[in-house]
Amino acid sequence: MADSVDGRGRRALGALALLAVPAVLAAVPLVPLAALLGPGGLGLVPLGAPGGLLAAVVVGPAASAMLGPVLVDRRIARLPAADLDDRRADFVADRVETLAAEVGVDAPEVTAVRADAANVAATDGYRGSRLVVSTRLLALPKADRDAALRHALVRIRTRQALLTTATLPALAAVETAALLATLLVGRRGDRTAADRRVNRIHGYEPDRERVPSWAYAAAGVCCWLLLLPAWIPATVGDRLAVAGGRRAADALVARAGSEERNGLGNAVAFAGDAAGAGDWPPLLDRLSFVSMADAETGRVRGTSRQEARTRLARLRSKRAL
Repeated sequence: MADSVDGRGRRALGALALLAVPAVLAAVPLVPLAALLGPGGLGLVPLGAPGGLLAAVVVGPAASAMLGPVLVDRRIARLPAADLDDRRADFVADRVETLAAEVGVDAPEVTAVRADAANVAATDGYRGSRLVVSTRLLALPKADRDAALRHALVRIRTRQALLTTATLPALAAVETAALLATLLVGRRGDRTAADRRVNRIHGYEPDRERVPSWAYAAAGVCCWLLLLPAWIPATVGDRLAVAGGRRAADALVARAGSEERNGLGNAVAFAGDAAGAGDWPPLLDRLSFVSMADAETGRVRGTSRQEARTRLARLRSKRAL
């Protein structure tokens, strides 16, 4: 499971793809504006569209990095608190501090939340690092719990949490637009006679469709075509940087010893199969120990439940050592 040059190269390519997403989104208003104000337009600025593209490369990632920690903190503030007593809260904080010293990072702030998903999210940025830990994860056996916490701390040390937090607003915007486009394409236009009868009774649907289903499908296809320049790098970044970063953290945790390796495998298996995926916020999915994206929650993600199975197979394979 040693980190290969190929693995590092794939994650570097994924990191560039993630950073390209906010740049592409920023280019949408900046390039036409620069073209309008440039030599070919009003002549107010020396550069035209190329200058707008250069500005988007700088402004997009910078703005996303500024908004990322704010967005995450506001979402965390809406989560139900775990309401741990002082003794239990001190124990969790002390355990995280001990593991952080072993990993080689400063101890992050710890927020325990009441959730059925056995998961932990690691976030980082100019507001500092933080772990969001579910009460179900804290209830796991010691080796499993500590391995999952160590995994989150490793992702902070390797700067994966910093990169993901910085690009999260752009990824969330692309994901929302992709979900809207998918809903438009898949909108059901046909209704049964029973549907129409009930709707007419309630007085909110006429006998004929005001907007035909093909119009929704066409609008959805147009949205997808416009979204592709941002969706493609977002998907590549999810697969190479986010999922690849989790696998790299698996390797670093497994090197700590057989107990940590077995505990990590148990935690991945439990978190990937246990109920509670719908209880974990979609915004924290890319920051989490295990991706909670699956068919039941209906989330649009570049990763899936298959990722957890692949990680588990690598952890339990002697050839992967």
